[in-house]
Amino acid sequence: MWIVYAVLSAIAAGITTIFLKKGIHTTNTNMALALRTLVVLIFSIVIVLIIGSYKEIYYINTKTWVFLILSGFSTGAGWYYYYKALQIGNVKNVSPLSKSSLVLTIILSFILLNEKITLLKIISLIIITLGTYYIIDYKKTEEKKENNNKWIIYALLSLIFSALTPIFGKIGIENVESNLGTSIRVFVVVISAWLILFIKKEYKEIKNINKSEIKYIIISGITGGSSWLLYYKALQNGITSAVAAIDKLSVLVAVILSYFIFNEKMKVKEVIGLILILIGTIGLAFKI
Repeated sequence: MWIVYAVLSAIAAGITTIFLKKGIHTTNTNMALALRTLVVLIFSIVIVLIIGSYKEIYYINTKTWVFLILSGFSTGAGWYYYYKALQIGNVKNVSPLSKSSLVLTIILSFILLNEKITLLKIISLIIITLGTYYIIDYKKTEEKKENNNKWIIYALLSLIFSALTPIFGKIGIENVESNLGTSIRVFVVVISAWLILFIKKEYKEIKNINKSEIKYIIISGITGGSSWLLYYKALQNGITSAVAAIDKLSVLVAVILSYFIFNEKMKVKEVIGLILILIGTIGLAFKI
């Protein structure tokens, strides 16, 4: 059943990327992140209240609190840099590079969670890495012509923090109801996002939010919240490397949607890259 949750999480995450792109065209990225995480928090709290798991908060141990908080901070940092990269670069370039955090996640899951690394996993990782390279092909992107390749740095930072998130989350979600655990980590993300906003003194940007974009930010919060709830439900019962692998299928969803919505054309080489990512992901997810 956890595989179903993971697949639904990936679909929701892919849709979220599209709404994010539409919501941060002119809106300050830090403000968009702060507003979006607030929507996610409200959404997750409503779910917790409906199912009644809020009562379990009194029984959460110290270890669980620590790793849920760490998961929240790494999530916030990952999304912060993902937003920055997405605002500058194309979805078809940013999303695959950021999502290739799977390689680091599997290495960390082997070291910290004692999950096995099989020959098939190694081959699958190589295939995914090759596919990511084919899709990005950053030497020929429009951003290069404009001497604006900062998105690569932001995407790499997003990659690192995104890789840490499922590791911290797996440890933190073990002894707590998944929806409650998700709400706690989202609360940490909200604090981080608004703290960044005030430190950089960008809270005044709320007056300059493009009204036509705010609806997309709100929708991305709802779809993103759905993705997180499903992801941590899958993570609680499944193997970290497999859940993280399925989650990366959100790249496929995002790139396909960006083709139809943003008219981001794809070359044959990029299509091959997507196919390789899909093949590598299946190898990781279904051969455990």
